[in-house]
Amino acid sequence: MREHGSEPDASGLPVLAVVGVGLIGGSFAAALRRAGAVGRILGAGRQPHTLETARRLGLIDEAVSLREAAERADVILLAAPVGATQVLLEGLAPFLRDSTVLTDAGSTKFNVVKAAYSALGERVGQFVPGHPIAGAETTGPESANAELYHDRVVVLTPLPENTPEARATLTRLWERCGARVVSMGAEAHDRALACVSHVPHFLASVYMEQVAASRDSDLRMALAGSGFRDFTRIAAGSPEMWRDIFLANRDAMLTELAEVRNALETAERYVRDGDAQGLYDFLERAALARRLWGSRSGLS
Repeated sequence: MREHGSEPDASGLPVLAVVGVGLIGGSFAAALRRAGAVGRILGAGRQPHTLETARRLGLIDEAVSLREAAERADVILLAAPVGATQVLLEGLAPFLRDSTVLTDAGSTKFNVVKAAYSALGERVGQFVPGHPIAGAETTGPESANAELYHDRVVVLTPLPENTPEARATLTRLWERCGARVVSMGAEAHDRALACVSHVPHFLASVYMEQVAASRDSDLRMALAGSGFRDFTRIAAGSPEMWRDIFLANRDAMLTELAEVRNALETAERYVRDGDAQGLYDFLERAALARRLWGSRSGLS
């Protein structure tokens, strides 16, 4: 049942609000619209021209304020940099209806959970933290893709205060996007993602900066091929988003970077010492691990 004052929708389907209608939020909206899983779609954000583009592309039906999103939506997705989570939740909290379910798409979860408790207080049970393990190096509503979440994993890190109904609502919506939903604790999520998501982006960015800052960078890039392209692709992502992720997950990042540094020093020693067998064994272990992951994940 809808509460008094909630958004009327002739379809009887839930009203969705997306805060941050870029690649992640726009793809969520596009997938759910195509699946017929939501009715009216509202968009909120900092940039009026971005919201107008999202409306023109059919990702949202109208642009609204945070207050309107809170008052009218049945489900709200925060798809903004994780550093903005607390401010956004504080803006939504005074106007939320009791039945509204909130979630996010942030790549870190422990800091998001902390922000939710601080901003929402007794309403924190309405917020189910989430993270779709999907993305691209492109940004903005023009990059939205209804297929982005197909056969991808979405992690939910539920709070003790969440109701079974709230968790079920979000699980159902992500599954309608074609995703596979798993649940885990926020700290376990952040440790794992530091290794397989955050550090790879950090290394790609560090390497790209080193190449770009070299005296003969134009020559190097003119000669670069597919290996350079594949290794550096993710360095083109949003600096604001990744800055927030690296700082929010700082402890896990530093632990992982120390382990990467140890592995790099080992490989460097093999090269320096001319240890052909040691270097071959190192490269073979890496190659076999990569092939095995590719065969299991389907992302080779």
